[in-house]
Amino acid sequence: MPTAVHSYDDTDATLDAFCSDDGAMQACLERARMAAKTDLPILILGESGTGKTILARAIHNSSARRARPFIAFNAAALSETLLDSQLFGHERGAFTGAQNRVKGKFELANTGTLFLDEVADLSPSAQSKILRAVESGEFERLGSETLQRADVRLISATNHPLSAAAGRNGFREDLFYRIAGITLTVPSLRERPHDLPTLLVNEIARASRRHGTSIVGLDRDAANRLLTYSWPGNLRELSKVVSAAVALTTGEVIGVEQLLLGGEAPAPTTATGPAAKSDRSLRQAVHRHISNVLHEVGGNKRRAARELGVSRATLERKLQEMAKASRR
Repeated sequence: MPTAVHSYDDTDATLDAFCSDDGAMQACLERARMAAKTDLPILILGESGTGKTILARAIHNSSARRARPFIAFNAAALSETLLDSQLFGHERGAFTGAQNRVKGKFELANTGTLFLDEVADLSPSAQSKILRAVESGEFERLGSETLQRADVRLISATNHPLSAAAGRNGFREDLFYRIAGITLTVPSLRERPHDLPTLLVNEIARASRRHGTSIVGLDRDAANRLLTYSWPGNLRELSKVVSAAVALTTGEVIGVEQLLLGGEAPAPTTATGPAAKSDRSLRQAVHRHISNVLHEVGGNKRRAARELGVSRATLERKLQEMAKASRR
């Protein structure tokens, strides 16, 4: 468990495992610790990838409901019927394909915590039903007129400035005030430069364990590149970049050639004369493609081999070739 700052996928962490050298993050964590002692609804604001889901889990894990369910639901890009069914459940025959009675997220989260991500994307109808469920604890399964009850602690999150949108742009003002009992704002990674070195150390150690390697750190160029990068994807991007770099590294130290930032291919090694033309060779094109696929699958070599249509042994051989080429 991390002791300085959290990693992107620490699903079992409590708030005791979280600390920071950044003032805004310290304030967020202090308010989160206070919120965990209450049963008030919480609204978490922050850019995509800043770790809002992990913070919500940590609040739940630190609350009196820690032994009860934590149910997460992403409200984005769902049809009206599917969203209703997912949140409140449905009866058999409620719609085409509904062959069995299914419990919704509110029902599954009974006595525990329901985390609603991308809450700003909820339809007006869903907003109305959620307001009723939060206020009274009552809801109906799709296709039923029987009232169901659930005792749920609601944590919501969005990357939109919801307070400015409340009352217009389709988001109900009364729902906003109901879900924002306590508001937490998670700063972006570029606003936390003092946390970045420890986050990188934690992620390298985690990825190294996951891939069964013994990476000890970064070389000077790689460290400078990562510490000066703007991280538009925040913690989510950092986790994927580090995982891919660890997968691409055959030695003990990650070099700048193994870094895939912003979906780009690894930085080319310095070359002059005929060697510089190798960037346009078929071999380099293959290497770039392998690197991009590894980045897309978060450094998972088994998945990368499957996506590339080659055996794991072939992928390993290609990675060794890439590592040797990067050292020339």
